[in-house]
Amino acid sequence: MSLSRRTILLSGAALGAAGAVTGLPVAAGAAAAHRPLAYPFTLGVASGDPDHDGFVLWTRLAPQPLAEDGLGGMPDRDVPVHWELAADERFRHVVRRGVAVARTRSAHSVHVELAGLLPGREYFYRFRAERHVSPTGRTRTAPAPWTMPAALAMGFASCSQYEHGYFTAYRRLAETEPELILHLGDYQYEYAPDTYNVPAGNPRDHEGPETRTLANYRQRHAQYKTDADLQAAHAVAPWAVVFDDHEVENNWADEVPEAPDPEFPARRAAAFQAYYENMPLRRTSIPRGIDMQLYRRVRWGRLATFHMLDTRQYRDDQACGDGYKDCAAASDPARSITGAEQEAWLLDGFRRSDAQWDILGQQVFFAQRDNNSGPLTVTSMDSWDGYVASRDRITRGWLAAGVRNPVVLTGDVHAHWASDLKLDYADPTSRTVGTELVCSSITSTGDGADSAAGSHPWFAFNPHLRFQNNLRGYVRTTITPGQLTADFDVLPYVSRPGAPAYTRASFVIEDRVPGLHQTADNPIPSAVRSAAPSADPGQQTVQQETVRP
Repeated sequence: MSLSRRTILLSGAALGAAGAVTGLPVAAGAAAAHRPLAYPFTLGVASGDPDHDGFVLWTRLAPQPLAEDGLGGMPDRDVPVHWELAADERFRHVVRRGVAVARTRSAHSVHVELAGLLPGREYFYRFRAERHVSPTGRTRTAPAPWTMPAALAMGFASCSQYEHGYFTAYRRLAETEPELILHLGDYQYEYAPDTYNVPAGNPRDHEGPETRTLANYRQRHAQYKTDADLQAAHAVAPWAVVFDDHEVENNWADEVPEAPDPEFPARRAAAFQAYYENMPLRRTSIPRGIDMQLYRRVRWGRLATFHMLDTRQYRDDQACGDGYKDCAAASDPARSITGAEQEAWLLDGFRRSDAQWDILGQQVFFAQRDNNSGPLTVTSMDSWDGYVASRDRITRGWLAAGVRNPVVLTGDVHAHWASDLKLDYADPTSRTVGTELVCSSITSTGDGADSAAGSHPWFAFNPHLRFQNNLRGYVRTTITPGQLTADFDVLPYVSRPGAPAYTRASFVIEDRVPGLHQTADNPIPSAVRSAAPSADPGQQTVQQETVRP
């Protein structure tokens, strides 16, 4: 990547201020009929859901992004938005251009769904509204379905609580120049200011009350999107996103809220509407009331198929009142975390797959995590441990289908984990049938703390768990036909901006050899250690969002 391209994508700078500079057309007298817009691209640009011949381009107009009505300070009128797609970052070779309409009823969001492009190609895009030009974004199409790419650089992240720290991890991920980014949930949080606090105090505050209405959710998404580090990550590569709980409220399950709330259906519908408006999703994900089609597949040639799951919208309520429990109901075969229809879709996808790697992009911990050293099995009812039969059916499904390399990607728990997957977790000698990689949070629960490899107390009675670290960060993967390499990147602090990132540990999964092989365990560098806040021993424990703080 040239210096000029890096500057364009990571600085958030637009290429020009007027259509005459960029080549985008400016309608004569366009500003004369209405009051001219102030600069509207405060939320940046994004792309997503790449296919072999296209992707989605996104932006949302918001001259005053924190406006309480959630409409971003836009006038009550629809606005034409010109878009442009080029083969180069300076737009000398424009391959597509057109006009989309940013409508008031959609909070002036724009989704441009493109098809008919060349596979496996890098593209650049930008928007114009009146005389204002957006930052430039980079995206790409997936390889052709019948091809075997040499490699894919993919990163994944989750859990970015704006109040708990700065989004430096997003920028550090962007600087690694991934080709694809997965976001596995908790993109934004619903809390009012001074409600969900880290021990040292929140470095930033949410605007507005706890999110319950469409205006609240629109305002909250806009606040997150104003962050320059998050904008850099969106601008550098296409994303595939799924929500978890905090995009609506903590630990919701289908139509069951955390606490009794007769207004929950309206709240869920509002959250879904705002989520779609603010994400680069295809029109198949447009919400219909309280329903939203989110589970889907992203194929990267014959190298990898990403099965993006929804473990919130169709799940049974958490067993035994939620929390960590030794709960017989968690093994009830009638219980499901995916719902019957999504489960059938996933199992059918396993049977039809010809991919080298079948990767589940999903939200909550898949492997068993027993927190009790005695005879009881005490696990989180909000994770797959609370839906044991559901996990068993999925695992047996990929075995029956002969899936070549099953890998589960996970967010939610605010710490890095890596684990081998088993059919029988009660028997440590049983064969390994897959692998799980869990990313830490971008900021949620604050700075965190480093720890020596293998020091977590749960490892003694969960031998399939292979790695844990409680610093904030993300996971980078390099996927080739022969192996998947996972680098667990961490930041020493998020309570102030500008932290460096380094790789805390690296693992390899070999083709047709399920399970983890550690290739690096990197102690925290001394220079970084001296810059990090003092470790809080209390933060060595697992962070699991079981109850509202």
